[in-house]
Amino acid sequence: MTAMPQTATLHLNARQHLLATAIAAALLAGCATQPEPPAAAAPEPASAAKAEQATGEAATAENPIQARNFAHWKQEFTPRARAAGISERTLGSALAGAKLQPSIVRLDRSQPEFTRTPWQYLDSAVSAQRIKTGKLKMQEHGASLQAASQRYGVPATVIAAIWGMESNYGSNFGSFSAVDALATLAFDGRRAEWAQKELIAALRIIDNGDIDAAHMISSWAGAMGHTQFLPSVFLQYAVDADGDGRRDIWGSMADVAASTANYLASAGWNASEPWGIEVRLPAGFDYARAELATRQNSTAWATEGVQAVNGQALPAMAGASIIAPAGARGPAFMVGSNFRAILRYNNSTNYALAVSLLASQLAGNGGVSGEWPRELGALTREQTRALQTALSQRGFATGAADGVMGPATRAGLRQYQQSEGLVADGYPTLELLQRLQAGIPSQK
Repeated sequence: MTAMPQTATLHLNARQHLLATAIAAALLAGCATQPEPPAAAAPEPASAAKAEQATGEAATAENPIQARNFAHWKQEFTPRARAAGISERTLGSALAGAKLQPSIVRLDRSQPEFTRTPWQYLDSAVSAQRIKTGKLKMQEHGASLQAASQRYGVPATVIAAIWGMESNYGSNFGSFSAVDALATLAFDGRRAEWAQKELIAALRIIDNGDIDAAHMISSWAGAMGHTQFLPSVFLQYAVDADGDGRRDIWGSMADVAASTANYLASAGWNASEPWGIEVRLPAGFDYARAELATRQNSTAWATEGVQAVNGQALPAMAGASIIAPAGARGPAFMVGSNFRAILRYNNSTNYALAVSLLASQLAGNGGVSGEWPRELGALTREQTRALQTALSQRGFATGAADGVMGPATRAGLRQYQQSEGLVADGYPTLELLQRLQAGIPSQK
């Protein structure tokens, strides 16, 4: 999941599909008859967080004032955790033993100057190697995936795709102590209230006996296990599917698959619909309507001339939207409620599309048919800030000039494009930036 989740969103901000084809179903059925191997074991505590803990210890040794401040903060935080019901045993071990990790502060505050285009993101996220590995993992853990799919109505391919996106099928789900990570973020203060709530949730997981602090391994942002649940999400959606009395998303693939499917089902997964489909848009299509907020049933879209690129009828979808991640020059997709369920896991259109396309190919389907405009580059954050500033100077509201292409900036760019008689797809390009900067600012 992303680092800061919205309400009921898996990541800090995570979260359909084409049903498995006969080929994928056969693979699952075949492996279900064999004893299933265990999931990749959670890293041993001594090796999992070794580098990070060593860094933290060295940093605090070199900065005794910071170390004292962190120790004082833990003392001040303890009454809040105690009032939340955390036991003295956990307070005295897990919280008291938390180490400050300065590298986490640096990671939290870093913002890469260069962003990626949708196709660059998808090239990496839905690579041939990830598809190949995913198919092998579906065979290896077919029984757990199939059981979770049957219980919650989420295709095994979608569960596997989330797994692949979040931790590369368990090969990288972090190497920090979750307690260290969240205590560091809470102490740092930039997101103190959020981090304190997640830290209390992590301590409650330890109190519940699901895992001990030494084995509660996470990313630097506190996202845990094979499919990167934040502690608060774990408490609400994690499932003990193997019946051992613990919800173990680090070492039990049965628990991992069921917990992930449970989250998606709770986020509104509709077993009767696919995530969406690649479409061909009619000539003259109003790209200002190509956004998730514009919804109508697939029949209405078909009436307007929207067609599936595979030549088949559009699938029945009640609240379907058209998205064009690369604007008018790239592929378009019709997506529905299951795509939105994935957005609840991670509120990024690129992420949700990557999960959807990966799941589709794990089910034996092909990739994207349309051509991406690979001649276009992504704007840097500084260029995006310049775009936002230029739009604002000309009277088109974009929100804060933060270098991020959010909904407000896209809406402002569309309004500018419409005012200039351009295709209003809201896709930022260097050409548009130069055009804006060359114009004479005027209030609309």
